[in-house]
Amino acid sequence: MSEKSKFSGCPASGIGSMPGGDAREAAKTVTGSFGDGGGLPYLAELPARGPGADMIGRTIGLLVDLYAHVEPSGWRISDRPGRDTRRAGSWLGEDLDALEEFTQGYEGPLKVQAVGPWTLAAALERRGGEAALGDPGACRDLAGSLAEGLRAHLAEVRRRVPGAEVILQLDEPSLTGVLRGRIRTASGYRTYRAVDRQVVEGTLREVLAAGGESATLVHSCAPEVPFALLRRAGADGISFDFSLLTEREDDAIGEAVEGGTQLFLGVVPGTDPALGGLSDPGGSVMGVRTLWRRLGLNPGTLAKSVVITPSCGLAGASPAYARAALAHCARAARSLADNPE
Repeated sequence: MSEKSKFSGCPASGIGSMPGGDAREAAKTVTGSFGDGGGLPYLAELPARGPGADMIGRTIGLLVDLYAHVEPSGWRISDRPGRDTRRAGSWLGEDLDALEEFTQGYEGPLKVQAVGPWTLAAALERRGGEAALGDPGACRDLAGSLAEGLRAHLAEVRRRVPGAEVILQLDEPSLTGVLRGRIRTASGYRTYRAVDRQVVEGTLREVLAAGGESATLVHSCAPEVPFALLRRAGADGISFDFSLLTEREDDAIGEAVEGGTQLFLGVVPGTDPALGGLSDPGGSVMGVRTLWRRLGLNPGTLAKSVVITPSCGLAGASPAYARAALAHCARAARSLADNPE
């Protein structure tokens, strides 16, 4: 196992998005839930603020020499920066200010998130209204711009939180759709051709490399996560919705664990469940123990191999539930470490 794939001191974390629009409150929650050795704090995203705070707009604001604006159908490439991208940059600055305030003196792991190149290509429209995904040249330009922007973004986070060991997460919920030719065109009557797996892998490798010496992971809350491809592309960790896992993926999971890949397991609901749904931390990770037994893995490796998270972002939850869910993840992780069998 490589040194940077260990994610030491990260038993639990969140995915990225949080409810509401108060950057200071969000930063206080994610650092308070995880900043004491209980897990991995992160730069919160607040999409409820509107376009530019959404995951696509936020990442577009990081691009270098590529600009976009909001159309009724979504984000579309522009010739020059406009108010939408300026708004995205302003909100990111506000979030960084809040994070910096609540991480004074902090030393340890800190996660930042951005949309990966393929989900971005599937969402960002070219000038004619079709997705960048349909143009290989546009995909290459987008990936290069994203990699350059991420290097600058990570440098800024390290400057603001000098004691942080920054971890880069790429969000790729559309990745499986890209690989399988399921992304619909603007008309909705057909789909874009599946992208060659080697092209997908090479592009992901390029963007993940923007992390430099930072540990990296890829998150997808969609079914059929391509575990082997992500590992070959250089992801040190893979984050996914545990409830979508099937026995067909057992071999891929076993190989990932034995190869030192960290699994970020989304076992806590991302939105408010029925009353009392977060009452049993041990019960939340029962399925994880069952998976380990089914794969014949050593229970003693659980605490080192697994990070407990919500199933997806918490933007659709109430603020009270979001706080409770993150605290529950930390308690569930402790339960797993204390009683792996």
